[in-house]
Amino acid sequence: MRLMRVGPAGAEVPVLVDDGGTGYDLRPVTADVDGAFLDSWAQRLGDLPLAGLERYDLAGKRIGPPIARPGAVIGVGLNYAAHAAESGSPLPERPIIFFKHPNTVVGPNDDVVLPPGARKVDWEVELGVVMAKRCSYLRSPQEAGAYIAGYVLCNDVSERDFQLEHSGTQWTLGKSCETFNPVGPWLVPAAALPDPGNVRLQSWVNGAARQDSSTADMVFGVAELIYRLSQYMVLEPGDLINTGTPHGVALSGRFPYLLAGDSLELSGGVLGRQQQTLVASGAHAAML
Repeated sequence: MRLMRVGPAGAEVPVLVDDGGTGYDLRPVTADVDGAFLDSWAQRLGDLPLAGLERYDLAGKRIGPPIARPGAVIGVGLNYAAHAAESGSPLPERPIIFFKHPNTVVGPNDDVVLPPGARKVDWEVELGVVMAKRCSYLRSPQEAGAYIAGYVLCNDVSERDFQLEHSGTQWTLGKSCETFNPVGPWLVPAAALPDPGNVRLQSWVNGAARQDSSTADMVFGVAELIYRLSQYMVLEPGDLINTGTPHGVALSGRFPYLLAGDSLELSGGVLGRQQQTLVASGAHAAML
């Protein structure tokens, strides 16, 4: 089973998709796939009363992010050994944590908007983790699994000048521009992905391969990340953790940065595929 949100931005319909690809309208159960729903149902989707739900036709409809606007979007930097190497950085001894504004979350195939003044917009295919339960001060990484709703495919779009030159010693300004976190197409429940440490992640720019790696290259695995984060913050149902990106990004110097008109494609195996087009913003912004 997979969870989706389908329809116009701001008016998405929550949908459960069974293993055969049939969609079911979840509105009799919940108004949205949000923290309250995940807290109640994420780990027992098999108990949902499908017999009482109407089928929902997915054909031709926009796919929204599979979770409603999360309370927090937490990013992890340099969490792949090969990506740290291509960035010229040592392996981190502790997870490098940053935040993205929650309103960066958009659908998997929505346009990515180039912000005014942007010169170094980069792609980052990632495994995203969605929380099911309120989580704090875990005693060990082994406890983390009980708090995970599921997994999503994410693109942690970044503007590298904003990130490294405008943000001081933290990265938020380069991570929080409008549309900078396409998510989806669906949420895969944790029970359907028992080994998040073996997910193939790929990306292409204008049809040319860029990233092709596996979450096996992560420095800190999913359970370790949640355990460590819980020592410093309270994670809430619906919160999204972007767990880092593999090597093969423009920051490496091997590829050009993105321009208006470029197309992106990302794949995460069971997590699905995304496609985005880069578009120019008509807005004006003053640099800090």
